[in-house]
Amino acid sequence: MCVGYFLVLLDVTAVNVALPRIDADLGAGVDGLQWVVDAYAVALAALLLVGGAVGDVRGHRRIVLLGLGIFAAASLACGLAPTIGVLLASRAVQGVGAALLLPGTLAIVVDSAPDRRARARAIGVWAAVGSCALPAGPIVGGALVDAVGWRSVFLINVPIAVVAGAVAIRIVADDRPATRRRVDWAGATLAALTLASLVFAIIELGRTGPGPTADASIVAALALGSAFVLAEKRQADPMLPLSLFRRLEFTSATLIAGAMNLGTLGLLFVVTLYLQSVHGDSPLRAGVALLPLFLPLTVIAPISGRWTAQQGPRVPMAAGLLLAGAGVALMTRLEPDSSYAVLLPATLGWGIGIGLLTPAVVAAAVGAADPARSGLASGVNNTSRQAAGAVGVAAYGAAAGRPAHTVAFVAGLHQLAVATAILFGIAALVAIATTTPGGDP
Repeated sequence: MCVGYFLVLLDVTAVNVALPRIDADLGAGVDGLQWVVDAYAVALAALLLVGGAVGDVRGHRRIVLLGLGIFAAASLACGLAPTIGVLLASRAVQGVGAALLLPGTLAIVVDSAPDRRARARAIGVWAAVGSCALPAGPIVGGALVDAVGWRSVFLINVPIAVVAGAVAIRIVADDRPATRRRVDWAGATLAALTLASLVFAIIELGRTGPGPTADASIVAALALGSAFVLAEKRQADPMLPLSLFRRLEFTSATLIAGAMNLGTLGLLFVVTLYLQSVHGDSPLRAGVALLPLFLPLTVIAPISGRWTAQQGPRVPMAAGLLLAGAGVALMTRLEPDSSYAVLLPATLGWGIGIGLLTPAVVAAAVGAADPARSGLASGVNNTSRQAAGAVGVAAYGAAAGRPAHTVAFVAGLHQLAVATAILFGIAALVAIATTTPGGDP
């Protein structure tokens, strides 16, 4: 289960360092590269809650194995893709597999532990392995792209997933469905279409500016979003219970989590293109340069978890957002020929801030919901992060433009860094204003 979780998160950061090589090989363009990231993110965000619900209905072992199989097959298709269109379609299918796989890995870990203490240790191992995937991604991806090529970033998933699936078949007990409730397929479909339409509209605006296609996509996103809200109100077992958002603290934590990923994943997309296409770094060198952003997530998160447990989430959330904002603001010092000494303090402050923020914002969302809905609250918080990250990649890529236009691209990077710092600052004020000191709802 840890291997499955690791693969899902590894793909988030490993693929970023392969983007310039994909562009060079398949002629993707900036809009195509945005979709390489977002086709996966949109499918994962839209189906994440449904993946957990399907596991509850059909049995988590069965759904995890299905998710692993889909993920492996889609990874193979990505690695062999002859055109950018095939790659994007395969990435979307890969996201479907990840959405089926991810929720069930934790459910099986929890169900397999014989007592509370063993369960806590098992969850800790699961979380630790997952957190290691984020800093490992740029290094593994960079090394593979340098040594073998961009296709290896996807192909390496196949044997790992096959082995994990074979072992799971042998050692994971077949579980009985925990519930007979219906899966909200209508809500899942409308959520996916809404998010895809919104992302398409943003990318199209960046590519061609306002026009009939972009306008139609915006109208479609608004109509589909409205239909999604109406459908969830009428569902007996909605994918996203709207009653959760009646609690201000839960709503603010969800919005803050979304702002965190919107700014972080959006700016990461632009910074990755800067490092390779403007600064001239190799994929491996770019991956190493990004380590100070990802390593603090592994090191600082346990410290933030203890701090949150003692004092509540408000102070760690605000401190993390302000520190991350200060870090990204330092990106305004980057020039095409800047030394690593300019980038290091920016990524380090950014990474430490996100490391402080992540456990606290999840704790705030879970603490604000009814105890019986803590799992759902955590899932909604994670879905918000994934959806906002997809929008961030689309928006930031559209705003930055093409790296080939070096002066304009670097100027766009500076503007996006300032906008991200302001976004994080506003989120910090929201955290201070809406979160109680002890974290109680």
